[in-house]
Amino acid sequence: MSNTPPMMAALPAEHRERLMRIARQVSFPSGTRIFEEGGHADRFWIIRTGSVVLDMHVPGRRSPAIETLGHGELVGWSWLFPPYVWQLGAVAQSPVRAEEFDALAVRLMCEDDPALGALVGHWVGRVLAHRLQSARTRLLDLYAPYGSGEGVRR
Repeated sequence: MSNTPPMMAALPAEHRERLMRIARQVSFPSGTRIFEEGGHADRFWIIRTGSVVLDMHVPGRRSPAIETLGHGELVGWSWLFPPYVWQLGAVAQSPVRAEEFDALAVRLMCEDDPALGALVGHWVGRVLAHRLQSARTRLLDLYAPYGSGEGVRR
């Protein structure tokens, strides 16, 4: 599970409440592909229950799991940055209940309220930095000749 702050901890109550007013509850059965790497990123989710595995397409191989997400975590960050294309894939590892957000509506809210925009950008940026590090470490573990090299200095 991630060590990035969930939305509930990253945003002040007034901003969380504004965002939650446009959320809709959704569920995904275990094994459901939520989105595919390279697809159009037009929404995102905050997990209420269950777990989601992020994976990455590797030509000629099974997609390796990059990270597993759970309660309170953000699923999807590509909705915030043009060209709004998923950089990873996501599949429900177990039955998932989540809050779903329309990306365009949230981007418009952020444009309309610069304080909200800055906070959302900072939150998603922290999630992004963590996910990129997780992807790097996982791919090194899978494909580098000596693993991730934890402890090896360059």
